[in-house]
Amino acid sequence: MIQMTFQAVELPLAKPFAISRGTRTAVTVVRVSLTEGEFTAVGECTPTAHYQESPQSVCGQLELIRPQVEQGLSREALQQALPAGSARNALDCAMWRLDAAKQGKDLWQLLDMPKPVSVITAETLSLDLLENMANAAAVAVAGGAQLLKIKLDREQIIEKVAAIRAAAPQATLVVDANEAWSGLDLGSLFQALYELNVAMIEQPLPAGNDNDLVRSLHPVPVCADESCHERGDIEGLRDRYEMINIKLDKCGGLTEALAMTEVARQFGLRIMVGCMLGSSLAMEAALPVAVQAERVDLDGPIWLAQDAEPALRYENGEVWL
Repeated sequence: MIQMTFQAVELPLAKPFAISRGTRTAVTVVRVSLTEGEFTAVGECTPTAHYQESPQSVCGQLELIRPQVEQGLSREALQQALPAGSARNALDCAMWRLDAAKQGKDLWQLLDMPKPVSVITAETLSLDLLENMANAAAVAVAGGAQLLKIKLDREQIIEKVAAIRAAAPQATLVVDANEAWSGLDLGSLFQALYELNVAMIEQPLPAGNDNDLVRSLHPVPVCADESCHERGDIEGLRDRYEMINIKLDKCGGLTEALAMTEVARQFGLRIMVGCMLGSSLAMEAALPVAVQAERVDLDGPIWLAQDAEPALRYENGEVWL
């Protein structure tokens, strides 16, 4: 018999985190615990208001499905029992960990995948004034960051990226507009970012309103984030994106994320793995996807005032296992 519990936990941030849609000083995650006999496993998700989620709505979903889980709902059946999203992610990851624990294995052994020593991850530069973002870039690279992810809105796009490039001449730069560039001259913008040696542009236009990407030249690969939630979305994105960003909270867990990597390859799309703000508990679950990705953005814990235990180690631009 499985016992399932869950709770919402507020995690204060060490510093404000700003994107084009707003600024946060804390993040609320939901943690699910599954206990079977002597074994206990935990999964974490981050409900996202942009996807019509809240901690309350996620806890409501979990409460409704609790009887099925405690009666032995399988991970395979879970994929149909809950829609893609945060609630399924937390449960799916807890189920993976519980299966591994019961077999005396870790997640890597259960998946029959080699465990890497470390993975290079982006360090995110929060949206801010130009001078502050350039200073943050200089601090990040001085601390060993190799890949910087720049949060942008519609203001001073090229000026900010140029200042960051000057502050971090050797770093790999990717930019994330979070759907903010509607109505801008994408052709000129993409060319200017190419000349600044930007390696990737993430979600420049709103999901569902990204047809202009078909008509624009892409000297820099463009990555779908808000436009791509689960494997069924991938085929329809091939005419406008070169990459997809797989996030466990969007797609509903590691099971779907692993399936998405296969479908993306079938359609010739490159892979990024990303995250919401959250603890090492959430990031660790995404690492089996990260080792198959071209770009990795799993820096959520470095924004927290205090991480969960056991915490992953972030050092020299890498997450160490």
